[in-house]
Amino acid sequence: QVQLVESGGGLVQPGGSLRLSCVASGRIFSSDVMGWYRQAPGKQRELVATITNGGETNYADSVKGRFTIFKDIGKNIIDLHMHSLKPEDTAVYYCNNRHTIESGNYWGQGTQVTVSS
Repeated sequence: QVQLVESGGGLVQPGGSLRLSCVASGRIFSSDVMGWYRQAPGKQRELVATITNGGETNYADSVKGRFTIFKDIGKNIIDLHMHSLKPEDTAVYYCNNRHTIESGNYWGQGTQVTVSS
């Protein structure tokens, strides 16, 4: 099992910035892929960004150039730095850890991000 604890989020005005953090613990492998997904009301959960221990990143087109994902490998923490936020970024953001060497896909409890004036 993997436990994921998220922090950050909140209310921000359009054009503002926020940082999300996620700490992973439990059965974690160096080959795991960690990342952030989001789900807006009435929409499906979608990928925001992922990162590997090797530093490979993947971003949704809608956030490229505005969001950056970081990983502290030693502490199993990932951060998502979000800039130039737009109202359409409003969603519940979920931390995710996915095993690649055995089955296992884990989610955090989610944290609300609201972009509104």
